[in-house]
Amino acid sequence: MISLNKSNIFFVLSLNFMAGVFTRSFWNFDLVLILIVFVLAIIILTLNYKNKYIWLAALAILFFGGGVWRTDFELNKIDNLNLENLEGKNFSGMAVIVKEPELKEKYQQVIVKINVQNIEVIKGVQTDERKKIKDKKSKDTEKVLINANLYEKLEYGDVLKINCDLKIPENFSENFDYQMFLAKDKIYYLCQHAKIEKIAKGKGNRFYGGLLRMKNKLEENVNRVIPQPQAALGNGLLFGGDERLSKNIQEKFSRIGMTHILAVSGYNVTIIANYLILLGVFLGLWRPQAFWFAVAGIILFVVMIGFPSSTRAGIMGTTLIWAMKNGRLGNSQNAILLAGAVMLFFNPLLLRWDIGFQLSFLAAAGIIILNPFWEKFLINKVNFLGLGEIIFMTFSAQIFVLPIILYNFKTLSISSLPANLLILPIIPLTMFLVFLTAVFGLIFSPLSFVFGWLAYFPLKYEIEIVKFLSNWKWANMEVNFTWFWMIAWYAILFAMVILFKKENIKILNTDLNFRKINEK
Repeated sequence: MISLNKSNIFFVLSLNFMAGVFTRSFWNFDLVLILIVFVLAIIILTLNYKNKYIWLAALAILFFGGGVWRTDFELNKIDNLNLENLEGKNFSGMAVIVKEPELKEKYQQVIVKINVQNIEVIKGVQTDERKKIKDKKSKDTEKVLINANLYEKLEYGDVLKINCDLKIPENFSENFDYQMFLAKDKIYYLCQHAKIEKIAKGKGNRFYGGLLRMKNKLEENVNRVIPQPQAALGNGLLFGGDERLSKNIQEKFSRIGMTHILAVSGYNVTIIANYLILLGVFLGLWRPQAFWFAVAGIILFVVMIGFPSSTRAGIMGTTLIWAMKNGRLGNSQNAILLAGAVMLFFNPLLLRWDIGFQLSFLAAAGIIILNPFWEKFLINKVNFLGLGEIIFMTFSAQIFVLPIILYNFKTLSISSLPANLLILPIIPLTMFLVFLTAVFGLIFSPLSFVFGWLAYFPLKYEIEIVKFLSNWKWANMEVNFTWFWMIAWYAILFAMVILFKKENIKILNTDLNFRKINEK
């Protein structure tokens, strides 16, 4: 029976809230059933209010029901939007770009806000349909996604004159729900056959726009002094995203399971945060002050990279450096649960329809949960030049995220482990050199060229390793990884973790009793 301290109570309640979100994400529930759950919990509390474990059980039911209700509320909100009212309608009017356009190989994805309540700008809408649109339970504006030509020079905050046909996204694969993938970010329509004319700029948030311009300037500095494709890799490591790389190199990274180094992940954020802490100390700050300096830097970094995709990485990275700062990396399950629960409270759709959230959360959880095991048996014995810790972080993250990767992508990268071991140890140094290249491009160009020259060699090494390992015939293989195998994997994994913790507690208790006997 668990001890009823604050830490365990928080763990149980947070886990039950997330379990409620998970349950409703995959199965439908009648609202009456949710109300019955709440009433049942209140009755249990009333009849057994003196029993602490009954209190915990009842609260756990309430938090589970809260997770179910929160998710149900969000899904019902989407169902009540009556999206079909605008399906196929022609929109002609003004729109504002609300996120930095995302460059693809042959086009760019642009997210804009349009005014759907202004009926005059929607052509072909009948009188009876106008009332439906006005009665629609949504804001006056809707976010829509446009695939624009690459030659269009578009930026955040640009005002566009658009003529396009609104269309509800379609799911072209059974394994990927594209409609809900967009809906989690409140994007419900595609703007097809768009004719675009830019008529103004700078209409977005000035602070955010300034950060984006700064980021773009830093990218330009890297491109100016480092040749391609090394510059594309450097910017990908620093700012996230593999779209800067050619399609051929993207496929090679994917083939050996190394695309994670180009994602805005908690791992990348942790590296940046550690450098910011060192910078803070160098500037004369005390260690605690340097930590908050790093947190402020992470917030600016997350905003600069762009919401919402980098938010999870910022939260997970901040949680990890907080745990490291307090020497509690192996005892920070509650911190990572809090981070996950808060994100799911504000957007419960992330859990099922955002694989990035799944990977970030599970990778951070793996590092924290498995840390005591590695510290006890391996890190203190095998940690040459810090490689033991890097190997532990890599393996811990991989073992927790592998089932998600296998289930979603149906491929197993055999060369992933050697690739990670050969590349990850120098990623921090690479990012540091690329960062200096970008920054000194703003203040002193000659030093930017020096650091760019130094950054070229590790970037070249990393690309050559990826090319070499991806050419192996057995670099990856297709697997049929079903729900059953994923559940079995996590069940066995958590059972092993629980057994290890129990054995560890027994050893600690034995040592404590032995010390007491010796003291007597």
